Amino acid sequence: MATFRYTAKDLQGRDVAATIAAESEGEVISKLRKGGLIPVKIVRDEKAARRIFHKKVKSEAVVIFARQLATMIDAGLPLVQGLEALEQQQAQYKVFADIIKKVKEDVEGGKSLSDSMEQHPRTFGPLVVNLVRAGENSGTLAEIMDRIAKYLESARALQKKVKSAMMYPLVVSIMAVIITIVLLVKVIPVFGTIFSSFGADLPLPTQMLLKVSDFLRSYILLVAAAFVGLIFAFRAFYKTDKGRLRIDMLTLRIPVFGDLIHKVVLSRFSRTLSTLVRSGVPILRSLDIVAKTAGNYAVELAIGTAALKIKEGESIAGPLEETRMFPPMVVRMISVGEKTGKVDTMLEKIADFFDDQVQTTLAGFTALIEPLLIAFLGIVVGTIVICMFLPILKLSSIVKI
Repeated sequence: MATFRYTAKDLQGRDVAATIAAESEGEVISKLRKGGLIPVKIVRDEKAARRIFHKKVKSEAVVIFARQLATMIDAGLPLVQGLEALEQQQAQYKVFADIIKKVKEDVEGGKSLSDSMEQHPRTFGPLVVNLVRAGENSGTLAEIMDRIAKYLESARALQKKVKSAMMYPLVVSIMAVIITIVLLVKVIPVFGTIFSSFGADLPLPTQMLLKVSDFLRSYILLVAAAFVGLIFAFRAFYKTDKGRLRIDMLTLRIPVFGDLIHKVVLSRFSRTLSTLVRSGVPILRSLDIVAKTAGNYAVELAIGTAALKIKEGESIAGPLEETRMFPPMVVRMISVGEKTGKVDTMLEKIADFFDDQVQTTLAGFTALIEPLLIAFLGIVVGTIVICMFLPILKLSSIVKI
């Protein structure tokens, strides 16, 4: 469904200009005539389409949308009226309001809510769409919308914890690089000019530092261009399947940090699969969605390989164990869940366990990284200071009288 801008005349001959959603220009004409308007000019609004489909909506906005829609449906309010109320509530957030409006118009046109949401993949991903579809089929849409809100909140909380823990070392590392560059480019050359007047050979560490400073001052643009080039080359390599697999495999093997990433991935896998299975989404479709939202390509391929064997009739636990991406505890709990018919419950417990593990690991990581970063800064700045003050300490031996 597209957006059209139209100019028309009403029964009193007054000009009316607005936008309308329709499949074609002919449908626009039909809608206008039914509304007592005479079409004058109709133009497809490409800018509106780009704005709606290409801007991403914040996850917290989707959480509020899901929770409020669940409340309205549970209270017996018709779906279209609920969507209309949510559209008006999002008036200050124009992009999301436009998306809700499009969804409402599609529902009014006879489409299901899941099919309408599917037209906006950047806002409502495959996980949300499939959960809504399962809720529509089972008649539990209100419960499913509430479950979507809870899932998105849990995922967002975990993401915020990881980001906040990573922020400190990132900022300190950037500051260390900036301080080092400023010292090499601005401060050390001043000392170099002073030392050149001594007329004697400087200590080797001082000579090496001065050469590094001279090189950086002479070729700083080239160094910056090379650095930017490396970033683009890395991004291009990561966009390939082979590059993404290698880098994601490597990140899982990094001491401490790799273990943290693995736990985050396992938590996301367990909670997502639990939500989908509990909502009645078929297991193969659930695994396909979980693979795409895993956040690590190596794990995504492992889930895809397991799904092929499950499709052939095997259990869930066995193929997952063969991938060697899932710890024995996870495999055993899923196996028990299959035997007792409570896979979703077991997966939720696994997710809660790894959420706690992530929080513990983050606390330990923060406690470990702080002294390491301070030591790193001390070594870098201390080395530069010592190299520059060595000639001063040995002034009597290097100055020619």
